[in-house]
Amino acid sequence: MPAPASVDDLLKLIRKSGMVDEPRLDAYLERYRGAGGGLTDVRKLAGSMVRDGLLTYFQAEQFMLGKWRGFTIGKYKLLERVGFGGMGQVFLCEHMYMRRRVAIKVLPPAKAEEPAALGRFYREARAAAALDHPNIVRTHDIDQDGNLHFLVMEYVDGSSLLEMVKKKGPMAADRAAHYMWQSVQGLDHAFRVGVIHRDIKPGNILVDRFGISKILDMGLARFYHDEDDMLTKKYDEKSVLGTADYVAPEQTVNSHDVDVRADLYSLGATFYFLLAGHPPFPEGSISQKLIAHQTRKPTPIRQLRPDIPVELANIVEGLMEKRLEDRFQSPAEVYEALLPFVQNPVMLPTDEEMPTLSPAARESMGQSGGGGSSANMSGSFRQDSAILRAEIMQRSGRHQAPSGTMRAPSGAPVAAAPSGRSGLMGRPGGGSSANMPPTFFDPPPMASPLGSAAIPPSPNPTHPTNETPARMGQHTERTPQRGRERDREARLEPARPEGRNLNPISNPVLRIIVESILVFALCLLIYFILRGL
Repeated sequence: MPAPASVDDLLKLIRKSGMVDEPRLDAYLERYRGAGGGLTDVRKLAGSMVRDGLLTYFQAEQFMLGKWRGFTIGKYKLLERVGFGGMGQVFLCEHMYMRRRVAIKVLPPAKAEEPAALGRFYREARAAAALDHPNIVRTHDIDQDGNLHFLVMEYVDGSSLLEMVKKKGPMAADRAAHYMWQSVQGLDHAFRVGVIHRDIKPGNILVDRFGISKILDMGLARFYHDEDDMLTKKYDEKSVLGTADYVAPEQTVNSHDVDVRADLYSLGATFYFLLAGHPPFPEGSISQKLIAHQTRKPTPIRQLRPDIPVELANIVEGLMEKRLEDRFQSPAEVYEALLPFVQNPVMLPTDEEMPTLSPAARESMGQSGGGGSSANMSGSFRQDSAILRAEIMQRSGRHQAPSGTMRAPSGAPVAAAPSGRSGLMGRPGGGSSANMPPTFFDPPPMASPLGSAAIPPSPNPTHPTNETPARMGQHTERTPQRGRERDREARLEPARPEGRNLNPISNPVLRIIVESILVFALCLLIYFILRGL
């Protein structure tokens, strides 16, 4: 339909779309007329509906273009467009019956016709479904509505690190360290599950209003121990996967056979961006940047920011070492190295750093705004953030001031390490498995390309101590020797049946019923045999 030329045309589009209930629309129009608003200016009415919480920015924009279809996908109602990229658009949506807010990533129909793009989209869903961690955006479902393939994800009410730095400039060192410390916990969880992200960058790390960072976009992720996961070799063997400003040197040569150390390099480049306000190599073409990651070192961060502690600068440098052997070897090592810098709380993100949604989109999300009912501010959407905030505070608040010494991969002193810990053991990427943080949910993979160094002993999933999974960063009393003793006891202990015993031989009531049926059947059999004779 053409763009609405009159108020009647606009109202007709709104009514046909079904986005606003008829009684609510009629009541609003009556109040609008009573307040002296004349129903003559189409744009003025549309703007008033957005301001008063009747329509969202996205809905008003589509109505002004003459569109009244396409406001739903599957069981979800589209509220706002919150992101877009080469692999599709992301919308803030609401379940039509449950009223639950989610983010939905929609693959464009043109991309769905490309085998590589469609395969990556479904692999993204499979990789994201294997992950469940407070510092990773959770994925709930993948579905198809007509020719539209879409991914249903947790909606994070926040901004990316890229947007935050663009708005406010370089971050304070302690604040940047906090976000990187949280992000590396998400990487550690993914590593233990067997997932390599391959596109860590400021735009793929979100920070919500409580200061919790979350890794998103598993579009380039792969299972490094899955021999059947050959999409990269099949479709992109000659292409470089990743983002030129943050890609690891080895990933520019072979994007398929990289391991978690490529993600750590990209995390270091992201760390550099937060502190400097620009990528490690801000100038040049894409090919020049790729070569720079292989051959050059970026400008030392302390040359740009003299206020940054030497120890923190050494961590950034250790993450971005060109040679794999000189780099941090696991996320757990980075976690330990950053621990001394996250002992004190940091400021929450300011309102200027956070996204601005329309009043209709803020409704039921615990934010003030016109058109929203205060009774709806306890929706399920805010529950996730509250739970995650409690988890993060619980983890970060239990660490004591460290003591001792620890060295970075480059050999320079980093910071004090907790008493009795060997830190990185004075060697590049070295570590003690006894001192690494416990797992969040999953044990480390059975076969890791990085070997068993810096990986905690695998817990026994049948042991009672694992009924409440340990979080990364929570100190536990489990030592390798004690863990092995418990595992041996669990193996020697006979399996105990769980739940009620429904075996008819041992259950008196069922046993009587079964015996009665058998006796009756036997009597019938005898009767028919005698009658036949």
